[in-house]
Amino acid sequence: MKIRFLSWIAIGVLLVALSSCFSSRNNKSVYTVAFYNVENLFDTIDDPNKIDEDFLPSSEKEWNSAKYSKKIDDLARVIYSIDSIKLPVLVGLCEIENNLVVSDLAHTKRLKPANYQVIWNEGPDMRSIDCALMFDSSRFKLVDSEFLKVENPDDPNFKTREIVYVRGMMKDEIFHVFVNHWPSRREGAEVSASKRALAAQVLRDRVNRILETEAEPNIIIMGDLNDAPGDSSVAQVLGAVPNNKTPEATQLVNLMYDEYDRNEGSYSYRGSWDMIDNLIVSGHLLTKSTGVKTSLDDGHVFRMPFMEFVNNNGEVSPNRTYGRSYFGGISDHFPVYFKLK
Repeated sequence: MKIRFLSWIAIGVLLVALSSCFSSRNNKSVYTVAFYNVENLFDTIDDPNKIDEDFLPSSEKEWNSAKYSKKIDDLARVIYSIDSIKLPVLVGLCEIENNLVVSDLAHTKRLKPANYQVIWNEGPDMRSIDCALMFDSSRFKLVDSEFLKVENPDDPNFKTREIVYVRGMMKDEIFHVFVNHWPSRREGAEVSASKRALAAQVLRDRVNRILETEAEPNIIIMGDLNDAPGDSSVAQVLGAVPNNKTPEATQLVNLMYDEYDRNEGSYSYRGSWDMIDNLIVSGHLLTKSTGVKTSLDDGHVFRMPFMEFVNNNGEVSPNRTYGRSYFGGISDHFPVYFKLK
């Protein structure tokens, strides 16, 4: 009799655990937003209109279908791991060759349940690494999209990635979402700073236009800005303030500033961490009393051991796909994310 009684207790505990699990899976009150620089996600097909020669079977990297499939599956595993219960509602991506590669990613076994729709456009950058947004169409209802060009009036030959701008509805509220990949530091941080300032100004101008019509907007800005939260383009031109105090509803707040302040990062260069992948929100998303909101301390770098490379000195960095040759890792960046509740 005692053994049978204990068995019923065990069954009861199991049922409660299962109920909690199913309840968690059906809980619609938490939405994850993520951004990921996926490091040159190219297909294996030669496009004569693009500089994609490094990502072909005949290249030094020997990029082929097997390696492409592995990268797609690895990236899906990372995105799935960020929120394995419901999957992120929004996933900003950069270093995307075309719509096909994002579609392949969205239709992997791990990510297919989210029914991701894709916003992407062929930008002017000849390297063909553009930005894209994947959104769960059951939780984010698309209103419209636009692709903001970053141009230099003093240099008509200047070309860089467009900023993806998407308006949509979540929980009956309008959200403004921007996905960015600002000009790199390839020419040196100081030399290229003016180019990132151009991108920051384009974004700031559009934010100002939103503020002219909405006193309390829901704005989400994500991207590889190639600058840290304290750098001029982000802090001064864009005007994103640290996440260390309650903001005004119309201010922009960088959710990654506290991690940057602790010398943490999403990208490692020569053993030094950089917080160049930023998550920025409008103050209204932090101060509102009702509706969908987030909190000041909710910006995070996502990393797990399967995403890391450890060198002979014990230094950890993102396990990248390429160097001069094929390395077999996932990406040279870690993704960043926050939650809306």
